[in-house]
Amino acid sequence: MGSKEVRQIFFEFFKSKQHNIVQSAPMVIKNDPTLMFTNAGMNQFKDIFLGNSGATDKRIANTQKCLRVSGKHNDLDEVGHDTYHHTMFEMLGNWSFGDYFKKEAIEWAWELLTDVYKINKENLYVTVFGGDKPDNLDIDTEAFNYWKSIIPEDRIIYGSKKDNFWEMGDTGPCGPCSEIHIDLRDEAEKLKVKGSDLVNTDHPEVIEIWNLVFIEFNRKANGSLNTLPSKHVDTGMGFERLNMVVQGKKSNYDTDIFQDIIQEISRISGFKYGLNEKVDIAMRVIADHLRAVAFSIAEGQLPSNVKAGYVIRRILRRAIRYGYTFLEMKDAFIFELVPHLAKKLGDVFPELVSQQDVIKKVIAEEEQAFLRTLSAGIKKFEQYTVAGSKSQIIEGKFAFELFDTYGFPIDLTQIIAMEKGWKVDMEGFQQGMEAQKSRSRKAAEKDMTDWIIVNTDLDTTQFIGYENLNSISKITRYRKIIEKKKQFYQLVLDVTPFYAESGGQVGDRGWIESDNEKIEVINTIKENELSLHIVNVLPKELKQQFKSIVNADKRRSTANNHSATHLMHAALKNVLGSHVEQKGSLVDEGHLRFDFSHFSKLSSEEITKIEKIVNEKIRANIPLSENRDVPMKDALDMGAVALFGEKYGDRVRVITFEKNYSVELCGGTHVAATGHIGFFKIISESAIAAGIRRIEAITGVKAGEFIESQDKTIAELKNIFKSLELQSERGDETPG
Repeated sequence: MGSKEVRQIFFEFFKSKQHNIVQSAPMVIKNDPTLMFTNAGMNQFKDIFLGNSGATDKRIANTQKCLRVSGKHNDLDEVGHDTYHHTMFEMLGNWSFGDYFKKEAIEWAWELLTDVYKINKENLYVTVFGGDKPDNLDIDTEAFNYWKSIIPEDRIIYGSKKDNFWEMGDTGPCGPCSEIHIDLRDEAEKLKVKGSDLVNTDHPEVIEIWNLVFIEFNRKANGSLNTLPSKHVDTGMGFERLNMVVQGKKSNYDTDIFQDIIQEISRISGFKYGLNEKVDIAMRVIADHLRAVAFSIAEGQLPSNVKAGYVIRRILRRAIRYGYTFLEMKDAFIFELVPHLAKKLGDVFPELVSQQDVIKKVIAEEEQAFLRTLSAGIKKFEQYTVAGSKSQIIEGKFAFELFDTYGFPIDLTQIIAMEKGWKVDMEGFQQGMEAQKSRSRKAAEKDMTDWIIVNTDLDTTQFIGYENLNSISKITRYRKIIEKKKQFYQLVLDVTPFYAESGGQVGDRGWIESDNEKIEVINTIKENELSLHIVNVLPKELKQQFKSIVNADKRRSTANNHSATHLMHAALKNVLGSHVEQKGSLVDEGHLRFDFSHFSKLSSEEITKIEKIVNEKIRANIPLSENRDVPMKDALDMGAVALFGEKYGDRVRVITFEKNYSVELCGGTHVAATGHIGFFKIISESAIAAGIRRIEAITGVKAGEFIESQDKTIAELKNIFKSLELQSERGDETPG
């Protein structure tokens, strides 16, 4: 059974159980300050668990792209060295939002694994939560009794809080879980040691394949647990592990998911897979890391030196380094694997096909840059050892400098040192690492209180900011935030005209005021689906009504730039070609910035043509056509541009400026007609990565002032050149 069939069977099974099959959410997260990447299937449903939004469907199933390389879920060091950990992986899951609970989740999991996938029941073990005294939690006898009717008691194991109580984070929804494990060992090994003794001991052939989480509590900031008003089911099964089991393999990397890529690595490098452990590890690392990097780039997250971009760069550099060290690949080659990945997964994740050229170019550029860095680091190392000490020890300080400045992994430093008969002062290196981690922790230090409920009868926010710039509002809840020794507050309002930062558009600023006070709203941000109004001080009277007022000038200028971005996006496609796709944007009151896929510098003629098209559309004063609450399929049928990496619901908002010109899915604010924009001028065009260009532009009065200053400069230059020509004609000496 191939991996495509395994995935499809999962979908069909849960369809038969009345689940709606939904698309994977983006792997790169944009509106959640607690996460950079989706690390579990439930991330896109956090707002439902938190009570911030209701569930459209009570039963849902899907496959979710996940990445686990930082924070609590960090599998990076294991990837490639063992047979079942990955950076990017697919999580198959089914959810119940206040509908079915433990009984159905347990029975269906068993039915799918044993009756449908035909997995041998004798190889399966299950764990249930064994209780926890500090949290006053009892043994999960309910789950135990359901399992007892299915599987012999000697294959049901009580687990600790660490293994069998799932938590979303330090605070938030949580609950006991029940894991299904499989024993893949040979019969002779099973006779020596019972499988139940090896569950949750990190044995490579006795592994967890499915986790059934029963969410029924909310963890508060003080550590206490409150019972949630509704009970939910959240399950997660590793797609790669499931394929290993179904296909009768001992390693995820021996399944058809990875073997096509591994065989291509073997062909390019000349090394065979399965003959040498270090070579095998290198090939597994590269095959795994390729997926993580390719999916991230497809969603618009480019490798960089900050935040999510740094994580992606680190993953790619780890793959390059393994190829360099163990496969003797001194030239870029990982980019050549992208078409094979797209062919394997493109039917389920079409972004890999449509973004294939961009992914290849970005990876190739990163490979070439890091190979140069490796070469520089090796030279630095050679100089150090030539100057050398009698003790033949690489100082920890120097090893950390290689790591921090040149991106030189410590294990590579150890390998090269060992080849020369030297050793590395690992204690000194670790001191450098700890100092760096300490600095990072202090920089990221953030403390927040639990939400304080102000009006218990109000728990949702109505956004009226498309039509209104003020409203009468009440505070529903607030919390205090302390970050970098500064204190501020986040307010949630029942009705708000403030647009919360998302989709590249900055958040509104303004004021909330009553008869007695006026408090500045310094920003509005979105956390998951919650609009948070940032203030420096709390109102004296929290339960009163306030007038919420958006800064109209700032909003107007921002809307001008946002609508101009749509007009420019369409003009870029017209002038450069349909391959142009948005890769990122920033829209504020001062300017617009737009990143897009294109493989060469724009000529002055192309820039002039783009400006001309946009300004013609502005002068045409095209009215805004806004369609809210459109079914996603209907929006796509209208020709609406959807951006990979953005999370869209089943129903979307469509913004149109001329039916056959600009039609986009967008949640931002816009002008009523294009004439409001006034004028459009591109002020810079540059490359930010291989195959990715960036345009910055201005509109309205600013654009006019820019043109006027340019005209003055040109006139002054003409006068200077004319003066120089006259001097030359007279034979005067001209300054150099």
